[in-house]
Parts: sequence; structure tokens; C-alpha cells
Amino acid sequence: MSIYDSLIDQGEAVSILKDAVTSAKDDADKTQGMTHAWLFTGPPGSGRSNAALAFAAALVCSKNGCGTCIDCVTALKGSHGDVELIRTEGLSIKIDEVRELITRASWAPAIAPYRVVVIEDCDRLTESAGNALLKAIEEPGLRTVWLLCAPTLTDVLPTIRSRTRNVTLRTPSISAVVKLLESEMVSANIAQASARASQGHIGKARYLANHPDARTRREDILKLPLSITDIASAFKAAASLVDAAKSTAEDDAEKRNDVESAQLKEAWGQQGSRVVAGGAKALKELEKEQKSRQTRMMRDYLDAALLDIATFYRDVMLAQSGGTDSFINREMSDQITKMAHSTAAEDTLRKLEVIMKTRVNLGHNAAPLLTIEAMMVQLR
Repeated sequence: MSIYDSLIDQGEAVSILKDAVTSAKDDADKTQGMTHAWLFTGPPGSGRSNAALAFAAALVCSKNGCGTCIDCVTALKGSHGDVELIRTEGLSIKIDEVRELITRASWAPAIAPYRVVVIEDCDRLTESAGNALLKAIEEPGLRTVWLLCAPTLTDVLPTIRSRTRNVTLRTPSISAVVKLLESEMVSANIAQASARASQGHIGKARYLANHPDARTRREDILKLPLSITDIASAFKAAASLVDAAKSTAEDDAEKRNDVESAQLKEAWGQQGSRVVAGGAKALKELEKEQKSRQTRMMRDYLDAALLDIATFYRDVMLAQSGGTDSFINREMSDQITKMAHSTAAEDTLRKLEVIMKTRVNLGHNAAPLLTIEAMMVQLR
């Protein structure tokens, strides 16, 4: 067993990390394979966060990443004393959080050779937070290692990426994802369909394979382009998609919000309907974080839905070019072929561009309903 077993189809990246761990722990090693700051990049689902955590575990493990010892297990869970794991569920990572993190990162390691800091969403750093982090990376501690994760190099400040070593992960192949799902006792048909629908995104593939309701929701989303016949139906499709995103985000958030609020009240010593002095402020801060998280969850759902719709038009374009063997949505072959014969390839390409532009606009905090309405009208 190895700490890197969770990294699917990432042989080159694993080799780099293993060499770095060996170099870090061998005083006689002069290859300079180890450095104090790393940047893990790769498309969603490639496993960049898993790679960073596995590397962190290997650095604090006495056996260079056995995957079974207490150091490896606690590091992967984010509970190791010398591994600091920062993952945000909000829209951004603010400077106050980074300043607190820098203070903790400066502490000497308690039991391991290194103190390792993992920031999963480095692309969500505000500009001021990024500048604060840059200073810490420029003046590293002797035993502090920074592991940053982002989708691409351009998502990180140029000054930060120039001071880090980049490890690029690739999208796992469909066959590798299918093999993984089948090893987890998923039937062959569902494994194939989930792997194709996820386009190599391991987390999404697992979710689709194990949640029939998620597969049903995706089927409903893929039918939206077929329902658009005029302006009215375009607005109806937009409302349907945004309402579904809002409802899903609210349902998922509500379950977590109630538990978190109850735990915080208990920690502050709730007395009836009131909490002790200071508790009200803490609750208000928690509610602010929960609202930010819910907004992000809604946008993430919409982005995933847009990618699903894009796969439909991608298949249409493939059919227009004479190829059908590589359909992502093979279950809709008849509808895809019918649309391919009734529209021009230029129109299909334009629609794909509209969808991608909509994703960018949503990422820039555009109003969801208005943005999706504008997209649906252009897809008509």
C-alpha cells in the first residue's frame, strides 16, 4: 500500500513527489529535489488536493508515505499536529485568515521533520491575502513547507508561482476511472456511464455512480436544450435550472447549518434561547460564513449544469462531423443525431461559446437568473 494509491493515472506526478520526499529526508542527497513551496495544478477532478495531502503525509511519515501509520492517517484527515489544512467553502480566502495561518506556520514542528501547510483553493485568495502569503513564501521557515493548489498557473499571482515548484496533474482517462469504480463494486454499465459523464472527474464519477437521484437530475438538465423552442420556453428553462440550483444548495446547506449552529451554541454555553457574552457575535460570524458557502454551492451547481449542457452540444458537433463513437451522452444518441441533422455546425459552435462565456460571467458574480436567461435565449 502507498499513500499515493488515491492518485489515479498520475504516474509522472507521483514520481516527482516520491523523489522529493527521498531528497528531503536524505541529508546526503544533493539533487535538490525538495523545495519549500509547491503549486499543484490540474483540471477539476484530477486530484490536485489529494496529491498535496498525500505529499504532506509522506513528508511527516517516518516511512516516506506508507499510508497506514498514524501520521499518514491523521495527515490525510487534516488532524495531524504538524499538517495545517486550509480549505474554504466560501467565495474567497481573506487576509485575516492568511495572517493567522502564517503565524501558525512559523511554529516549529512538534513531532515530524516538517510543518506542512496545505491550501486547497489558492485561487480564491483575495489580492491582499495573496500578497501576505507571498511574503511568507519569500521568507520561509527552515522546516515549513507550503503546498498550494489551483486549477491553473494563471489563477495564482505571478509572484507566487515564480517562487513555487509546479506539479501538473492531468485528467484521468475514462478507462482508469471505470476501473476504479468497478473496483468499488459499481456495475459495469453504471461505471461506464458515470465515467463518461464525469469526463474524468473522479469525485463526480463516484457521486453519479452511487446516487441514482444525481443521475436523474443530470438527465433532466440534458433535456433542457431540447425544450427550448421560443423565447417563453427559454425563460422557463432558465428559471427551472436556477430554481433547481437554489433548492439543492439550500437543502444541502440547511442540514449543515443546523448542526454547526447547535454545536457553536453548545460550545458557548447556551442558556435557554440566549448564549453567554460573545456568543452572539460568534453566531453572527458563522451565519455570514454559511451564507457565503451557500452562494458558492449554488454557483458550483450551476457551473456543473452548464458543463453537462456543453457535453450535449459537444456530442451534437461530433455527430455533425461524422463521428459517433466518442459520444459522452450515448443514452441520448437519437436526440443528438436528430439535432445534428437539423442545425449547422457553425450554430453548434456558437452555442458552445455562449455556454463557456456564461460560466465566466457567473464566476465574475453576475446575477444568476439574468445570466442564465440570456444564455438560454441565445441557445434557442
